Amino acid sequence: MLQHYDLVVIGSGPGGQKAAIQAAKLGKSVAVIERQHVVGGVCINTGTIPSKSLREAVIYLAGLRERSFYDSNLILKRRIAMADLLARCEQVIRNEIAVVRSQLTRNNVEVIYGAAALIDPHTLFIESGDGDRRCSTDFIVIATGSSPTRPSHIPFDDEIIVDSKGILHLAEIPPTLLVIGGGIVGAEYASMFAALGVKVTLVERSARLLGFLDLEISEALSYHMRQKGVTLLLGEEVASLAKSAERRVVAELLSGKRITAHTALYAVGRTGAIDGLGLEKVGIEVDERGRIKVNECYQTSVPTIYAAGDVIGFPSLAATAMEQGRLASCHAFGEQCASTPELLPFGIYTIPEISMIGPTEEQLTKARVPYEQGRARYREIARGQLLGEDVGMLKVLVHQDTRRLLAVHGIGTGTTEIIHIGQAVMYFQGTIDYFLTMVFNYPTLAECYKVAALDCVNRLREAASISASTSA
Repeated sequence: MLQHYDLVVIGSGPGGQKAAIQAAKLGKSVAVIERQHVVGGVCINTGTIPSKSLREAVIYLAGLRERSFYDSNLILKRRIAMADLLARCEQVIRNEIAVVRSQLTRNNVEVIYGAAALIDPHTLFIESGDGDRRCSTDFIVIATGSSPTRPSHIPFDDEIIVDSKGILHLAEIPPTLLVIGGGIVGAEYASMFAALGVKVTLVERSARLLGFLDLEISEALSYHMRQKGVTLLLGEEVASLAKSAERRVVAELLSGKRITAHTALYAVGRTGAIDGLGLEKVGIEVDERGRIKVNECYQTSVPTIYAAGDVIGFPSLAATAMEQGRLASCHAFGEQCASTPELLPFGIYTIPEISMIGPTEEQLTKARVPYEQGRARYREIARGQLLGEDVGMLKVLVHQDTRRLLAVHGIGTGTTEIIHIGQAVMYFQGTIDYFLTMVFNYPTLAECYKVAALDCVNRLREAASISASTSA
């Protein structure tokens, strides 16, 4: 007799966790199948949590927050070792695994360690070291995540030519680093290693970094990365990559340039982790990157099977994966729930960090939406001075006629936190006047909203005055 569940989730990353727990909260019997020997998926074990832990260790050990106060050329008394950086990662990973395991246990979600494969839309085969088994279910959520793309022409050796997983296992910090790919992963690691004094060269075939960002923010990131010593080769592409006899990486660019480095990080895209799932048996469609196609309710082409997280592609963020998993479970069991995809925030943990919510200036211009902007720079904010933060900036975009807040874009310490103030105002369709009438704690970074609002209103008033004089 088959063990039957109301819901089976394949994968225990952020999307899988929230899908499972949401169903359990609705009183459903739920199982999570995890291929690895620990829960948490790529997010906790090799992706988001390790990279962000590494970033915090870099900021602390490199003394980045103190340099503006004491010496712009501050050199630490001891050399930072890779082991110093990874020690923090390992501790955080252990703690996060324990948290996820506890949450699943408390909600009576059964965790099955093994590799799952679809037999039909309601039946799975599980290959496990504890013995193979089958189970049946009413619904399935695929939340298997993704893995770094590893093209056959790139000679990965996981020592000097690595992907985003392999870079976490380097024996030492390399003197020079070549980063191939200027997406989120490439930009984050390039900025981290540059902060450690590594000579970093980043090759990106697009004309700008992170093209989905507001242009001003993208340009600010490029400027600050160059200030930290990163050589940005934008509009360039690697034609070939090889290892020299001296164990150096040699990259030939399509433009004819040649670059050598001690280590190369290949960070051009990720591929959906779908191997062995048997998607073809049930007719589920995927694209050329192994990403599963879903509708607005996260259903695949098979109505009883859903997918969430990195395995469905952009934006491939842990926060969005969590919401996608929750919404998939709600839809499967007929639970009414609201979704506001237009208000999903982005948090990018470069140094400096970046966050945004809502459309960019380019998108608003293309849509012919009349808007005005307002800015606050951290150097004008007392909290920014206390932090020694001379990089940060917060920008608000406001409708010229209705004064509604349309978007918030920021770069600098804490932007991934304070972005949510703007998110709340946007959800309630608030106007720029909210920030004018509210009192913010002093000194805080949140005060940026007040300053940006005053700047925006001054611009609106000036525009209105010019318009009135022209009409007259």
